[in-house]
Amino acid sequence: MTKFSTSSRNKPSPTTNDGCLYMGGVVFAFLLVWCLWSYADPIIFGSNNFMPRIVSDMGSDRCTHPTPNLRFDPPDSTFYDDSKLRYSIEKKVTGWDDKRKEWLKHHPTFAAGAKDRVVMVTGSQPNPCQNPIGDHLLLRAFKNKVDYCRIHGYDVFYNNVLLHPRMKSYWAKLPVVKATMLAHPEAEWIWWVDSDAIITDMEYKLPLDSYNYKGHNLVVHGWPKLIYEEKSWTSLNAGVFLIRNCQWSMDFIDVWANMGPISPDYKKWGEIQRSVFKDKLFPESDDQTALIYLIYKDRRLTDKIYLEGEYYFEGYWVEIVPTYDNITKKYTGIEQEDSLLRRRHAEKVSEQYAAFREPHLKEAGNGRWSWRRPFITHFTGCQPCSGNHNQIYTEESCWNGMVKALNFADNQVLWKYGFVHPDLLDSKTVTETLFDYPDEGPW
Repeated sequence: MTKFSTSSRNKPSPTTNDGCLYMGGVVFAFLLVWCLWSYADPIIFGSNNFMPRIVSDMGSDRCTHPTPNLRFDPPDSTFYDDSKLRYSIEKKVTGWDDKRKEWLKHHPTFAAGAKDRVVMVTGSQPNPCQNPIGDHLLLRAFKNKVDYCRIHGYDVFYNNVLLHPRMKSYWAKLPVVKATMLAHPEAEWIWWVDSDAIITDMEYKLPLDSYNYKGHNLVVHGWPKLIYEEKSWTSLNAGVFLIRNCQWSMDFIDVWANMGPISPDYKKWGEIQRSVFKDKLFPESDDQTALIYLIYKDRRLTDKIYLEGEYYFEGYWVEIVPTYDNITKKYTGIEQEDSLLRRRHAEKVSEQYAAFREPHLKEAGNGRWSWRRPFITHFTGCQPCSGNHNQIYTEESCWNGMVKALNFADNQVLWKYGFVHPDLLDSKTVTETLFDYPDEGPW
């Protein structure tokens, strides 16, 4: 705000002062009216039928949360100043809800909107891949996740070191998730996504309001019937999960991790898992079967653990990849019918256009046999880094499937930059899109 001198040497007369105030008020009123008029009547190119649908979606987003202040960390003492705090998976964290609440109190610009804040966590091994194309595939898979997080305003952390020397392979995720919870008290949710999981619906946003409403602290793709009746070790998939940043989760991770290599009973846990889940293929305790076992033994956990089976929170690639071409045709048909969905727009407002598309997808269904884009295509069993894929798959089906999934997702991003891959198996070639949508896809 401009400061006016009040010294007696330059003190204006009352008449002059009133005149300045009057003129200032007139200028302010003019600018206010001009800004509101510009905002309420944006320039829309093309058909006038864009206007009602755009304006109807603007109201709820006009008052947004303040931008977090990244350069403000007050001297007030927080849990970070406690010399006893340890990030290790072997050290318990207590009182986390209060500690996190206290931190947010001292950082009010982060407190606003905290319940919807997500940090995605993913990663890979410390060493280069043995598979000649493994590092390339993992790089593209990470780009896919970065694209998604940029579009939806999520943070992402990529880790490629073991945070505990014994927690290797599938167990390596738990030390990283716990450390991320401590490093990001501003985030309500930590979202683990395996490196071989590819987001293939770049528009779909996590339904956090639903999970918040139901009071769940852990969301994983799974089916109760397969856990309690069929007792299958594939009754859920632990390669993608959403976990709330709270004390319950800290305690649960401790219990879960203590069925892993840090436990003196690690070998025994493997034997117990195989005795309950007869289809388990290998003897050692793994994170997925451990999670299933905990849910199987204590049904009360389902009050806090949500087995998401309503959509492809993550989906089996073998059943998904062959559907991409048909899905592309369906979405192309929708866009040919709706001029608003063909409208060029900034990437930053992609979520608004996702909302415009949603009414067209009411009959699409969800999950298997649906023509809605699958949210995540998970290449379980392909092992792109080592190349030691499950022998029930061919090398060609794994790598070509990943390429097709990556380009299917990439087209949804590149379209906003004016280009697309005309062939999902050809990553090198792109064509420029025309102004009002070309006659042929894919998107």
